[in-house]
Amino acid sequence: MPLTMYSPHGRDHLTLLEREYERLHPEIDVRWLDLGSQEVLDRLRLERVNPQADLWFGGPTTLFQRGIQDSLLAPYRPSWAGRVDPSGVGPDDLYYPVYRTPTIIAYNRDAVPDSLAPRDWDDVLTPRWHDKVLIRDPVASGTMRAIWGLILQRSLRSTGDTAAGMAWLRKLDGQTRTYALSPALLDAKLARQEGLVTLWDLPDILIAQSKGMPFGYTFPTSGTAVIDDAIALVRNARHPAEAKAFIEWVGGTEAQLLAAEKVFRLPARHDLPEARVPAWVRTVEREMVVEPMDWALLAERGATWMGYWDQHVRGTGR
Repeated sequence: MPLTMYSPHGRDHLTLLEREYERLHPEIDVRWLDLGSQEVLDRLRLERVNPQADLWFGGPTTLFQRGIQDSLLAPYRPSWAGRVDPSGVGPDDLYYPVYRTPTIIAYNRDAVPDSLAPRDWDDVLTPRWHDKVLIRDPVASGTMRAIWGLILQRSLRSTGDTAAGMAWLRKLDGQTRTYALSPALLDAKLARQEGLVTLWDLPDILIAQSKGMPFGYTFPTSGTAVIDDAIALVRNARHPAEAKAFIEWVGGTEAQLLAAEKVFRLPARHDLPEARVPAWVRTVEREMVVEPMDWALLAERGATWMGYWDQHVRGTGR
C-alpha cells in the first residue's frame, strides 16, 4: 500500500524514516517528494481537486495555517497530542508539531575561526562579510520566511511598521553573494567557500557536520526563531488510514528519539525519557535564546511581506 508525503525535511531524514517505517510495516510503500515548505503548499493548492499526497510532513505552522485557509488539511488527533506544546497545535486538530527547528547563523570553519564568527543577526551586516553571505532563496523556504519574520516583527515592535526591517533586509541583500535554490546547493556553496556565512536551520547544519563538512554555527545572542515543525493529513487523501498511522508513529517515543539521534531533530515532545535523549538536545536547549514570535501575525501577513521583499528589496542592496 503506497503512502505519499510532501516534505521539506531532506533526503537524509526522509530516507531514514522511510526505511524504518517500512521495516516495521512491510505492507507500506513510503513515497516522498522533497520540496521547500512553500513549494509544498503551492503543490497542494494545485492538486486540491485531485490530491496526490496523503501527508504534509514538515514546515512552519504559519504555512500550515495558510493550508487551513485553503481547505487543504483534514483533522486528526494523535494519541501523543497532549505531550507537545499546545501553542504549535492547529485549530480543530488540523496539524500537530513533530519537531522544533531552531534558526542559526552558520559558517565555514576552514575560512572563519570560531572566535570571528558572527554572534548575532546584526553582525552579518558588518563589512567583514560583504559579498560573503549565502542565503537560501526565501520565497521557497519556510525556514527563511521565519527568519525574515523575526526581523520584520522586531521592526514592528520597535517602530510600529516594517520599514526598518525591510531596510535591514536590504542591507543583508547587499551582503549576499547568491541566493541558493535548494538546501543541497546551499551546503555545496558553503563547503566550497563560494560564501562563508549563511542563515539557516540547525538540523541541516548538524547533518552536514556529521558528513564531514567544515561547518560551525552560533545561536544569535539576541534571540532565534524556533519553528514548530508540523505534520498534517491532506484533505481527501487517498490513503487516510495509512497516513494517520504514520502520524501516530512519527510522534511516538521511538521515532522521536530516532530522529534526534540520527538526523538531529529537536523533539516536539516534552515527555521523552531523559536518559535516552541525545546530549546535543540538552546542549541546544541550554544554549539557545528563543525569540518571542507572533506566529499568527506571520501566518496572516507573511505572504504579503515576502511579496514586497521579492519585488522591492531583493537585488537592491548594492
